[in-house]
Amino acid sequence: MLLREFKADLHVHTCLSPCADWEMSPRKIIRACRAAGLGLIAVCDHNSAENAGAVMSVGRRHGLAVLPGMEICSREEVHVLAVFGELEQALTMQEMVYAHLPGENRPEVFGHQIVATEADDVLAQNPRLLIGATALSLADIVRATHALKGLSLAAHVDRPTNGLIQQLGFIPQDLNLDGVEVSHRISPAAAQSALPAIGNLPCLTFSDAHVLSDIGRAHTGFLLEAATFEELCLALKTTRGRRVLA
Repeated sequence: MLLREFKADLHVHTCLSPCADWEMSPRKIIRACRAAGLGLIAVCDHNSAENAGAVMSVGRRHGLAVLPGMEICSREEVHVLAVFGELEQALTMQEMVYAHLPGENRPEVFGHQIVATEADDVLAQNPRLLIGATALSLADIVRATHALKGLSLAAHVDRPTNGLIQQLGFIPQDLNLDGVEVSHRISPAAAQSALPAIGNLPCLTFSDAHVLSDIGRAHTGFLLEAATFEELCLALKTTRGRRVLA
């Protein structure tokens, strides 16, 4: 068994997110990821996984592992990443989110929400208010993610907007998160010192990229045998030699 470092960015948006640049298309994302030396990414658009499949297909053709995910906004207005091993799991989670997501998008106000093909063509525009908060509680989202065998990571907990610690003031002990993400503005080590609420949870950093130039600006190294969801889960639990690298 040979373990090696994989650079991972598990918080990448596409042109489906209304606050993301139009250039965040499947082909251009994969090209930027390879240029940044990434070995594993997750597509986490706001409250939707509709572009994950296209990015995964392009990634397979270019030797880059892509995991499907979502950045879900809870009714407490906390952002949490739900990352899965299979597209079907992410799309099942999407059904639940859509059933609890009120509102209709106004592109002229919130931005366009482009569903793209593998060839970077526009397939459709999502009419839902993806930038909004769902009616799901944070606990509901974490439970549903785990029921679908996914990973639940509190997003950008160091930020004053939509971060778990800022919104609630603490991390509920019974929430059963798999880890927390901090933004590129602070290192995981500094965040653990500045935000004691993180405790012993794995502290990771990703780009939260909304434009191509931001992809990989923050990433986390993982010691893995291969760039797979299963190996990622082992690393977060520090199991069988797999681990998060400082």
